[in-house]
Amino acid sequence: MNKRFGIDIDGTVTCPTTFIPYLNKSFQLNLTLDDITEYDLTPFVGVTEKELGQWFTENESHIYSNAPLAQDAKAVLSNWYKQHELIFISARHDKLLDITKQWFTNQDLSFHHIELIGSHYKVETAKRLQVDLFFEDKHDNACDISEECDIPVILFDTPYNRAPIPKNVIRVYNWTEAKEWVDKWLMEQK
Repeated sequence: MNKRFGIDIDGTVTCPTTFIPYLNKSFQLNLTLDDITEYDLTPFVGVTEKELGQWFTENESHIYSNAPLAQDAKAVLSNWYKQHELIFISARHDKLLDITKQWFTNQDLSFHHIELIGSHYKVETAKRLQVDLFFEDKHDNACDISEECDIPVILFDTPYNRAPIPKNVIRVYNWTEAKEWVDKWLMEQK
């Protein structure tokens, strides 16, 4: 293995629009991704945090099982799998491990390890697993990981993560751009 890549799943490997159709149907809304300008969904659905948490618990298995893959993620990750160690680190609860692994199987997406930590705080896991690079969609996670682990973090642009970023966080708009940045970075590492 050449490098160890830490990779978030939801909104990074899966399409960031994954939850929107379910939110629209359940709460009679007409949201688009452009409407979601912060990570916390509560202000957009008009319910309490507790009510949204209950809805999420009731629907997460179905949503995660049917999440669409982000464009070009499969091609890029399949190519990297041959040369690097792909470690998927997600805030999903560990009770969702079987569903998550089945989703990877259904997508024909290879992995070396999946770590479901049940928390958005991924710094300790990234340190423990000694990742060299991280891929994320949550702004504060990207900033914290880059600063506390002193590694580059690829941040996949979405309307909910457009706050300023530190030097070691690299904003990209798709997996093709991520691959281009990583290819250049790998050449510099030699």
